[in-house]
Amino acid sequence: MATNYDYEESPATYDEAHRQDLGYDPNFVPDSVKSFVVHLYRHIREKNVYEIHQMYEISFQTLSDRLFKDTPWPSVDAIAHFVDNDQVFCLLYREMWYRHLYARLSPTLKQRIDSWENYCSLFQVVLHRVVNMQLPNQWLWDMVDEFVYQFQSFCQYRAKMKNKTEQEILLRQYDQAWNVYGVLNYLQAFMEKSNIIQILEQEKEGLEQFTATDGYDYSGGSNVLKVLGYFSMVGLLRVHCLLGDYQTGLKCLLPIDISQQGVYTSVIGSHITTIYHYGFANLMLRRYVEAIREFNKILLYIYKTKQYHQKSPQYEQILKKNEQMYALLAICLSLCPQVKLVEETVNSQLREKYGEKMARMQRDDDEAFAIYDELFSYACPKFITPSAPSFEVPLVNYNQDAYRLQLKLFLYEVKQQQLLSGVRTFLKVYSTISLGKLANYMEVDEPTLRTILLTYKHKTHAVDSQGKIISNADVDFYIDDDMINVAESKPVKRYGDYFLRQIVKLEGVINDMDRIKLD
Repeated sequence: MATNYDYEESPATYDEAHRQDLGYDPNFVPDSVKSFVVHLYRHIREKNVYEIHQMYEISFQTLSDRLFKDTPWPSVDAIAHFVDNDQVFCLLYREMWYRHLYARLSPTLKQRIDSWENYCSLFQVVLHRVVNMQLPNQWLWDMVDEFVYQFQSFCQYRAKMKNKTEQEILLRQYDQAWNVYGVLNYLQAFMEKSNIIQILEQEKEGLEQFTATDGYDYSGGSNVLKVLGYFSMVGLLRVHCLLGDYQTGLKCLLPIDISQQGVYTSVIGSHITTIYHYGFANLMLRRYVEAIREFNKILLYIYKTKQYHQKSPQYEQILKKNEQMYALLAICLSLCPQVKLVEETVNSQLREKYGEKMARMQRDDDEAFAIYDELFSYACPKFITPSAPSFEVPLVNYNQDAYRLQLKLFLYEVKQQQLLSGVRTFLKVYSTISLGKLANYMEVDEPTLRTILLTYKHKTHAVDSQGKIISNADVDFYIDDDMINVAESKPVKRYGDYFLRQIVKLEGVINDMDRIKLD
């Protein structure tokens, strides 16, 4: 059981209240912060993962809410002597310091660059020195997640060239900070140095216990490099999605079997980020069935477990990603109507949120096109342009260029799919139909119809990560001479969810009846 330290509940002292009135003093360390730092340092040295997790997840947030709502934490120089000037701890503290700054305040350009340099120093230590400590998976995931987020934030910030001072433009030419190659190199270096791919391969053969131990080393070693290497695969997927390189992103994730429970599911933020970007990448590569299957699983998981995360600082982010994935699922099902892949609970939520819009998205008109635009814009990642800006006058903002390009490519695909919606409607009606008859119904000649049918075949098939051709179609067909033979897949009826919901309702009614007192 976690120890209840004084810094968690004690009211602010006069000095602390007085400090808040006078403004931020980076060298002032309240007693509660001193106690927090000393205890955290001790637990890290002792490899007490449970206590570290409690302090990192609960105490740090509590102190931030109570003392540092609108100001940064004390500077690392102010707390260093409490922890014997330990270099690694100071780097970890500074990493938390910048994360808090990004979450609560608006970082300056210098602070963005300083944060990059701190990550470089911290990652160099992990990669090139023996780091004899164990950290919670939550913290290690947050490091990778925040590293990619700050890279994304810097690219967006750098691309807004209008209304900037000369000094900012000058500093912005410091192109080593948050360089895309630097970011990718660090994530790739963690993967290679940790040997995580070989570890996961050996685990399949029963020679490793990485997943069974959630990545922790119970033999007294360190989990830091291995788990950072593992989460870096998810980080690479996210970076490549932000760059619009979906094929490479999915390739980076291949060593992780997302059809199974893994270390990535041990942290809710990692789980959601992985499936969100995995599903989005598959959507953009026309692998709709795979995207639907994974969105369905994660949305069902969030539906069942979100109440357990209400006090988590990530709760709002969980709800936001939940809504975005429902929007992406609506897009997938409109382009590839495979409702049989969706659980009844998820389908019910989806119809409640987007039922009316999905009905309109089936039409081939401008209104349907506008809804696709709206849902994509709401649910897509914040794409980035990684290249340095042009400093020629006049200065213009280009932070939306990457988003506009991805939106244009997506809507171009939608337009092609909408042109084929009429074919699918007719194929759903018939089991066999002649080419001439279908051409007559669609008011085209037979050569044009053959082209349309070939296009339909092409658009309902995609190439998976193994290079195999997979079908997304719920209606398939083949042509024998001049006859079209249709093979429609039969949906498998599932009764389990229905009966479970009725049982829960009946139990509720019985409980209500039991509470009624009859005269």
